[in-house]
Amino acid sequence: MMNRILVVCLLAGYLLSGVNSLVEFSNLKCETVDRDFADFEYCHLKSVNRTYKYMTIKVRLLKVPITKVKINLALYQRLNGFKPFLYNTTVDGCKFLKNPRSNPVASYFYDFIKNNSNLNHPCPYDHDLELDKISTQNIDHRMTSMLPFPEGSYLFKTDWFAYGIKRAVVNVYLTLS
Repeated sequence: MMNRILVVCLLAGYLLSGVNSLVEFSNLKCETVDRDFADFEYCHLKSVNRTYKYMTIKVRLLKVPITKVKINLALYQRLNGFKPFLYNTTVDGCKFLKNPRSNPVASYFYDFIKNNSNLNHPCPYDHDLELDKISTQNIDHRMTSMLPFPEGSYLFKTDWFAYGIKRAVVNVYLTLS
């Protein structure tokens, strides 16, 4: 009887304490492959305090309108170097934005940024692209509750193609602890 009470108390203590994971930005790198097509006006992480960081990106499009876009989304986990982890998919951006539910994997990643960006309508794009103040809180819930990831360092790599030519690369480095 005493053992049962002890087991119930330990189990209740574990369940009530909860396990809190935390996502933090480690680094952000933006590279323009074709400077005649697009240019990053800014691409940086901002640390407001020890617990609140956000990323902001603005891309000037130099040849508009853009009517054909493909995006390669890849997730890597750091294990003696960055190794492919879980996802590596290419999405037709114009088709996806017409119907975001058409691709669940792309939709999962799009939900990280959709409320803080102007990437919220289908093609054509004839204006600069902005991601404004994407905080770790946007990402934390999705990486720890909806689809739990193991602790570690991650790289979310996006390659942006327009008209079949690679135009830009954005690498977001995250740590889940």
